[in-house]
Amino acid sequence: MTMQQLLWQGVQELNKARVPDPELDARYLLLEVFHLNLASFLALKARGLGEDEETEGKCREFMRLIEARAGRTPLQHLTGTQEFMGFEFLVNEHVLIPRQDTETLVELVLEEQKDREKRVLDMCTGSGCIAISLALMGRYRHVAALDVSAEALKVAAGNRDRLLGGYDGGFELFESNMFSALGTDRTFDVIVSNPPYIPSRVIEGLAPEVRDHEPRIALDGSEDGLTFYRILAQEARNHLAEGGSIYMEIGYDQSEAVEGLFRTGGYRDVRTFQDLAGQDRVVRARR
Repeated sequence: MTMQQLLWQGVQELNKARVPDPELDARYLLLEVFHLNLASFLALKARGLGEDEETEGKCREFMRLIEARAGRTPLQHLTGTQEFMGFEFLVNEHVLIPRQDTETLVELVLEEQKDREKRVLDMCTGSGCIAISLALMGRYRHVAALDVSAEALKVAAGNRDRLLGGYDGGFELFESNMFSALGTDRTFDVIVSNPPYIPSRVIEGLAPEVRDHEPRIALDGSEDGLTFYRILAQEARNHLAEGGSIYMEIGYDQSEAVEGLFRTGGYRDVRTFQDLAGQDRVVRARR
């Protein structure tokens, strides 16, 4: 059997299970198991696979991962990583898998907040992908990141340890249910957040990779999806320096509602920004 034939076996199994992008996912898993890059695979794909114990073990591991992916375990949970802003982040079932849509938020902050003396707070940090990307690319003086989930913070700490070695600013992780653990004297120049914003009734209709494998606590924004935006609108100003800005990822149909919460809350320069697909993605407001 060649490596190409082994790959095709995996593709067929994923096709049977109606997994989206079966060819791409099977190739990712094959490269992961055999520790190859795409160029190496292309050079080796027509060669026969060895019959030694190590190679046979890798073949079995590949088919085990294919079976798990056919059961709709997310690809990122099988490889243990996801790329975001050009960095490789560790992920598992305790954190939301970073999405390209969320890069819109990071890019907007970097575009508007160029002063490296800024103090940044990331609410609902999950894997830490937003906070760590801002620390690495914005080189801000201090970045703090919080989450209500202790398990999520373990993942964020792992990403901090592997990615922030050359960062010369302060970086802080702590457990908190929204603003509850912040002292009344803690203020920041920039607050960012990708909070749970999917209405509860919508979650059951999501793809099984999301519905069954990503943490519901990171998805469920309660009945109307707006609970966490209400908290942000009510409490963020207590921790936002005068003239400071807050940036929040939103659902594609939530712009009007979220903007309304912040205008009613006395914020100024409230504006929605779109992602690369032209969907409303980020609301920014200033104190």
